[in-house]
Amino acid sequence: MTTTSPAPTKSGGLRTGVQRFGTFLSGMIMPNIAAFIAWGFITMLFIPAGFFGADSPFGAAWHWSPVAEIIGGGGDAAAINWNGAMTALAEGDGGNFFAYVGLVGPMVTYLLPLLIANTAGRMVYGERGGVVATIATMGVIVGTNIPMFLGAMIMGPIAAWITKQMDRLWDGKIRPGFEMLVNNFSAGILGMILAIVGFFAFGPVMLGVSAVLGAAVDWLVSLNLLPLVSIIVEPAKVLFLNNAINHGVFTPLGIEQAADTGKSILFLIEANPGPGLGLLLAFTFFGVGAAKASAPGAAIIQFFGGIHEIYFPYALSKPTTILALIAGGAAGVTTNMVLGGGLGFPAAPGSIIAVTAAALGGGVGNVLVVYLSVLIAATVTFLITAVILRSSRKRDLEAEGDSFDAAIAQTEANKGKSSAAMDSLRASSAASAAAGGTTATAVATTPIHNVVFACDAGMGSSAMGASVLRNKFKKAGIEGVTVTNQAIANLDGTADLVITQQQLTDRARSKSPNSVHVSVDNFMNAPQYEEVVEMVREQRESGE
Repeated sequence: MTTTSPAPTKSGGLRTGVQRFGTFLSGMIMPNIAAFIAWGFITMLFIPAGFFGADSPFGAAWHWSPVAEIIGGGGDAAAINWNGAMTALAEGDGGNFFAYVGLVGPMVTYLLPLLIANTAGRMVYGERGGVVATIATMGVIVGTNIPMFLGAMIMGPIAAWITKQMDRLWDGKIRPGFEMLVNNFSAGILGMILAIVGFFAFGPVMLGVSAVLGAAVDWLVSLNLLPLVSIIVEPAKVLFLNNAINHGVFTPLGIEQAADTGKSILFLIEANPGPGLGLLLAFTFFGVGAAKASAPGAAIIQFFGGIHEIYFPYALSKPTTILALIAGGAAGVTTNMVLGGGLGFPAAPGSIIAVTAAALGGGVGNVLVVYLSVLIAATVTFLITAVILRSSRKRDLEAEGDSFDAAIAQTEANKGKSSAAMDSLRASSAASAAAGGTTATAVATTPIHNVVFACDAGMGSSAMGASVLRNKFKKAGIEGVTVTNQAIANLDGTADLVITQQQLTDRARSKSPNSVHVSVDNFMNAPQYEEVVEMVREQRESGE
C-alpha cells in the first residue's frame, strides 16, 4: 500500500492550492445544504407555478388551504412591499403573495447568505468570526437587496480575518475582568463598521460582479455555448478541482436564477450523475481485472448514493475516457438547454434521488427532461468509453490490467505521450512514496486508536470508506479503534492514522503531519484495509 510516515512535506503546487480553495468554498456551502433544500421545497410548493401556487390546479382552493395559515396568509397584505410581490397582490392572489413574501423571498435574500457568512466566519475564526461575518454580510445584503451569495462568500471570510487581526492587537494586554467588555464592544463596533462598508462600498461592487457573471452565463446560453463548459468541469471533477467552480460560481448564480424562474440549468452542469454512470457501466462490460469487478457496485453507489468521487480512479486509470465524460456532460447540458430542464435547488449529493427531488418544482415535464438529460449523458459516455476500452482491451489484458498503475503506464504507451491526469496521479503516488519510503505495509511507531478517513468535503466517499473499515475491524474482533470521517480542512493532527485518496494525500499530510498516512485508489475497494487491520492486530498481540 502507498503509505507515508509522519513527516512534513512541501506544498503540492498549483493543483493542491486550487483544491484547498475549492475545499474552503465547499466548506461554506455543504454544511448549509439542508437549508437550501428546505428553501427549494418551499419554493416548489408555494411560488405561483408551484403545487399550491395560483397557476396550479390547486390555485382556486388556495385561500381555504391549511397551508395558507402555516405560511401566513391571514396578515395585512398592504403592509408588505417585497420586490414583485405587489403584482401578486394586485392580481388578488393574497395567499400566494404571503407565501412568496413570507418565506421564499426572505429565506433566499437573508437566511441563506447569512448562514453561508456565519459558516465562513467560523471556519476562519470560530464563533467570534462567525458573528462579525454575519453582521458585515447583512450590510452587503441590504445594500443590494438581492440574494447576495457571492458577497457572503467573500465578505464572510474577510470580516472574520479582520476580527482575528484586531484581537491580536491587544492579545494579553487586557486587564483581568475586562475581557468580556472589550471583546463584545470591539466585535460590535467592528461589525457595525464592516456592515456600513458593505452597504455603501462592498455591496455595489458585488452587485456589479454578479451582473457580469450572470451576463456571461446568459451570453453562453444565447450563443448555445453552455455545453462547452463541460470541457472544464468534467476534467476538474476527476482531479478534485470541481468545488471551486461548482460552489464558487454555479451555486450562487443558480440560486439567483431559481429565485426568479423557479429552476436553473446551472445546478445540473456538475451534479448530473449521467456521465459517471456511463463510465462505470462501460467498465462493467468492457473493463478488465479489478476495475471490471468493482465497477458494478461503484455504479450503484455513484448513481443512487450520489458519490461521484467513486468513479474518479477509473477515469484516471484510463485518461482518454475523460473525453467520454466531457462528451457526456456536454450532451446532458445541451438536452437541458434545448428542452428547458433545470433544478429548483442544488442537488447534493449528486444522486438521481436528490436530482429528482430538486426537479419536481418544475412539474412532471421538467422531471422527464432532467431524466432524459441524465440518460443521454450516460449513453454518450458509455458508448465512447466502450470504444476506448474495447480498442485497448487486448493490450490491457497482456499488461495484467488488475493494476491501476499498469493501466496508466499502458494507456500512456498507447497514447504516445503523457497527459495532465496521468502526471497528476503518478506525481501524487511518487510524492507519497518519497515521503515515507516504498513500504509495502503501513508502519506505525505508536498504537493506532484513532483512524480518520479524510476527503474534500468530509462526507460521501470518506463516510463509506470509514464504514467499510469499521466493519472489517468488527469482523476481526478488534476493539478500541475509533474510525471516523471528516473534511481534510478539519484535520487537527490528533489522528493516529489518516486514510485519503492518492490525489489528496499531500493536503492531508500538511494538515496532520504527525499522523501515519495511507493512500488508496478507491475508498470502497481498497486492499490496503486488510493490511491496516493486520497492522493493528499485530500491535495488540505484541502488547503495544
